[in-house]
Amino acid sequence: MSKVVLITGGSRGIGRAISVLAARQGWSVGVNYREDVHAADEVVQAIAGTGGRAVALKGDVAVEADVVGMFEAATRALGPLSGVVANAGVVAPAARLADMSAERMRRVFEINVLGAYLTAREAARRMSESMGGAGGSIVLISSAAARLGSPNLYVDYAGSKGAIDTLTRGLSKELGPEGVRVNAIRPGLIETGIHASGGEPDRARSLGRATPLGRPGTPEEVAEAAVWLLSDTASYVTGGILDVTGGR
Repeated sequence: MSKVVLITGGSRGIGRAISVLAARQGWSVGVNYREDVHAADEVVQAIAGTGGRAVALKGDVAVEADVVGMFEAATRALGPLSGVVANAGVVAPAARLADMSAERMRRVFEINVLGAYLTAREAARRMSESMGGAGGSIVLISSAAARLGSPNLYVDYAGSKGAIDTLTRGLSKELGPEGVRVNAIRPGLIETGIHASGGEPDRARSLGRATPLGRPGTPEEVAEAAVWLLSDTASYVTGGILDVTGGR
């Protein structure tokens, strides 16, 4: 029987790439989405077309009841979870902090921080050995912005990802004795739609040329790191934060 992983924001960008690669490597996949059911269904159909198992799971990670519900639905449809990827996140258009509204900052923090914490909490409740789970792996998607700060662009987003780095370090120590590994990935300039949502659709391509590798990364390259961290081949890796940034 295949292992089961739930991936928040699993229908687009990096989340989609992780969903597809995890399925290709034998995982059954819960593909979470917030609004775009067609994108989620496309991922599920793509996985099914290659003989994999997947289910679309609607839910807003910033809403506690939605997070609990998606975990319950994933378990009912696919079985007990062995992996969780907290990938869902948003960025707002480039701005200086002095020009940011409280509403904008609240949305970024609710989705990127509270959403990740709720996702990690539900994973801990279901996977911890003392709570009847069989252990497993949690992968949190941070960002190079956490260490770069993103001045004049989105220091709110950067701060939200700094919280993910801290969560990784603390939760890995809590859950190590429970048989659950916790790691994070900090993607750099990756060609996804998140840059367009921030008002700079060509940002990854234009800035990627200045990285030591001379190009932006792809969602598939981040997915390779995520699925490795999920797998048993990373069995002695916990509390780690892996940069996938082309050297930036």
